[in-house]
Amino acid sequence: MGSDLLYEIHQNAYIKLVLHSIKHKSSAVNGVLLGTTSASGGLVEIDDAIPLFHSQLGILPPLEIALFMIEEYCRGKASSIVGYFHANERIDDAELGSVPKNIADHIHQYFPQCALLLLDAKKLKALPKSKDRSPVMQLYTKDASRSWKLAGSNGNCQLTLKEPVANEVLLDYISSEKWKEIQDFDDHLDDISKDWLNKELFE
Repeated sequence: MGSDLLYEIHQNAYIKLVLHSIKHKSSAVNGVLLGTTSASGGLVEIDDAIPLFHSQLGILPPLEIALFMIEEYCRGKASSIVGYFHANERIDDAELGSVPKNIADHIHQYFPQCALLLLDAKKLKALPKSKDRSPVMQLYTKDASRSWKLAGSNGNCQLTLKEPVANEVLLDYISSEKWKEIQDFDDHLDDISKDWLNKELFE
């Protein structure tokens, strides 16, 4: 892996993941990142995100079904699976556990530049007062030892927001309770009419 790899996440993908975690704030949640890689391989652009589960995150059969359906959705499109997102159940839990590592390991087999994003719940909680323009997520990538390392301890890998105002828009959506509208794959399994791709979320 290169030492100057940049991950850039688009506003809608970013907000979708955070809103998913807010909707299920008493549960761990996860999602898959979709995007593209630059011709040079130095930039991974995350242009969409698909919320997966808010219960039984480590159960393999539903995950395999979801990943298969996502791959089918991406077929013929420029974007493909480029990473994984996870939010822990407790706000004070900033550890990267075995479940996100195992799922990201699976994605890493097919996409070696896989980004593993972990929600920084404390940073999200402080956002209204801080007006910080950096992502409320921690970036993990695999190093030469095949271990997941936090960005900054792994060369110059970093995560940036494509739109600098993304956190301001996020706060607007939180205050207007937009998070109530987001659907994940768990919701879709309970009711197939629910759109886990959330195509109309930002319309």
